[in-house]
Amino acid sequence: MVQQESRSGVPQICIFILGGVMSEPKTPTPTPAGDTYKGWVFKWTNYIKGYQRRWFVLSNGLLSYYRTQAEMGHTCRGTINLATATITVDDACNFVISNGGAQTYHLKASCEVERQRWITALELAKAKAACMQAESGSQNSEVQSALRTLGSKVEDLSTCNDLISKHGSALQRSLSELDSLRLTGEAGDKIRQVTERATLFRITSNAMINACRDFLALAQAHSKRWQKALQAEREQRVRLEETLEQLAKQHNHLERAFRGAAQVNASADNKSAAGPGKGEASDEDDDNEFFDAMEEAPEFITVPEPLAMNQESPSLELVPLKKRRTRIPDKPNYSLNLWSIMKNCIGKELSKIPMPVNFNEPISMLQRLSEDLEYHELLDKAAKCQSSLEQMCYVAAFSVSSYSTTVHRTGKPFNPLLGETYELDRQRESGYRSLCEQVSHHPPAAAHHAISDRGWTLRQEITVASKFRGKYLSIMPLGTIHASFEKSNNHYTWKKVTTTVHNIIVGKLWIDQSGEIDVVNHTTGDRCHLKFAPYSYFSRDIARKVTGVVMDKDGKAHYVLSGTWDEKMEFSRVMQSSRGGENGTEGKQKTVYQTLKARELWRRNPLPEGAETMYYFTALALTLNEPEEGVAPTDSRRRPDQRLMEDGRWDEANSEKQRLEEKQRSARREREREAATALHDNYQALWFDRCVDQITGEQVHIYKGGYWEEKECGSWEGCPDIF
Repeated sequence: MVQQESRSGVPQICIFILGGVMSEPKTPTPTPAGDTYKGWVFKWTNYIKGYQRRWFVLSNGLLSYYRTQAEMGHTCRGTINLATATITVDDACNFVISNGGAQTYHLKASCEVERQRWITALELAKAKAACMQAESGSQNSEVQSALRTLGSKVEDLSTCNDLISKHGSALQRSLSELDSLRLTGEAGDKIRQVTERATLFRITSNAMINACRDFLALAQAHSKRWQKALQAEREQRVRLEETLEQLAKQHNHLERAFRGAAQVNASADNKSAAGPGKGEASDEDDDNEFFDAMEEAPEFITVPEPLAMNQESPSLELVPLKKRRTRIPDKPNYSLNLWSIMKNCIGKELSKIPMPVNFNEPISMLQRLSEDLEYHELLDKAAKCQSSLEQMCYVAAFSVSSYSTTVHRTGKPFNPLLGETYELDRQRESGYRSLCEQVSHHPPAAAHHAISDRGWTLRQEITVASKFRGKYLSIMPLGTIHASFEKSNNHYTWKKVTTTVHNIIVGKLWIDQSGEIDVVNHTTGDRCHLKFAPYSYFSRDIARKVTGVVMDKDGKAHYVLSGTWDEKMEFSRVMQSSRGGENGTEGKQKTVYQTLKARELWRRNPLPEGAETMYYFTALALTLNEPEEGVAPTDSRRRPDQRLMEDGRWDEANSEKQRLEEKQRSARREREREAATALHDNYQALWFDRCVDQITGEQVHIYKGGYWEEKECGSWEGCPDIF
């Protein structure tokens, strides 16, 4: 519990109970000003800081908010267009405004009367905005109607044009035939007179026909241009609304980066100075606002500078040798009934179900395993930490970051063939290189080894157990992940949580991660217990929530970790802890942690443009199957069915997949015959040795070396022919 002075001089009492802050500053009544309505409202920010007071302004059908009134002239924190928004009331003081997309404001008034004032003002503003939008739509409809009428008239004119030309030609032929009869007297004079008039009519009508033809071409061209202009204007208006929101966020990013850089420089210039001064930190968005439990306390984490270079390597080593691809062919829109395949597979292992490539994504499980290195920079930072407890925070964040790539990835990776390998050489760009090999087929197991010249090594052997439960699919990775650091000699281990794919039969597929992870430092005895909360419709917690506590070997808490597995993780230094607060599950009391200001450990990189048509691949995933010279003949990049699928040739990919699977079955039968003769299984992995893990006591495969040397020599004689 911490007492903090508010701006009005009235103390605020704040309690942080594993991610909750309650504060009760006084809020003045909102005041209307013509069509503008503004005032203080509490807005939900995040699970650490809870509701925070913000200055809201309702004007011209737009609801905007600011951190303070002074920000109104330069920094808008967010805006919702009420014309398309929904307004719902939760209880006496709470209400929610959402535009059905990424923007949702959970708001709380200081009392029921104030909430009703806001609801009334919002409903009126929404009605006006909807009316204006309807009028705009009506004007657009009038323009469209005029364009349709013009098009109809142009078609009529074109028809008349054709008729005049046709009948004019027939009349001219008839007159020519009469003139050829060489009649004399009055009849001949009349015919010559009619012929002269017909000639004048033909000249005039030809001129009119040419003019009509020119008008038709011009009208048709302008009609299309007007329609395109109208559509462009409509799209431009939508983009403008989105751009305004993005500009506000970018401004806040720059403001936060500037203040952070200034703070780092100030700390470097004056190491003996006290902690950061008072004042409100800029919030780039509400998810980055945290409660400062002890404002005068010193900074609690030494974060490596983002521009720091590897001192052991020249700067030239950071320049990539080749430009990596940023796109793959778009996913074809092939429909297939999943239930027709899965209905006979309930309770079976997923790896034993024959699946067409329609349910795959064009990478193998080995490549998917290599994606764990998407945020390798967390291990780079961990390697530089002086404190093992700080290092634990980065390792724990790394263990969470590997799930961020799965949030939209409902496609199944290709099951690797026995002996299949995958290398990921990013030594020049990022300082590491990685090798995976499928070391067992039943059960399917993949061994992975990655080493970085920045002082860390990562290894794992993962066996995937999976069950189809009818409505959902459970995927349970079995095996231990190891991370060791050269400088500190610290050795960490942890396991993976359960992945669940929901709505297998009906509805849109979605993925959840749930379970608990213990990250253990076997050198010091430090431990971090992470909890992945399963999604619940009735829970008020943020979706995909992850919480954790870093403790030393004596069980004393030093850091609190919090965030979501699909977005970001943050950590806070624990200054004091005590039992108290509301009772938790099974009658246990929650632990109350008094912490310093939270810091960001990790944030997910944005997806590439057009990712929704490219299997929701990240920037790294887009490069994983890019062809490369010099890789082993068993490398996943050389797998033909996977390559055909990436190219959009799914029928051919399915045929090739069946051929490869039959080839693998034949090879297995041959091994079984040889094993029966030798009385033991004679299969051995090529690049990994089977042994007992000295840390966990498990039977594992550990990299024995030789791959990169063989690649340098270009000698792959020992590689099997699996493709």
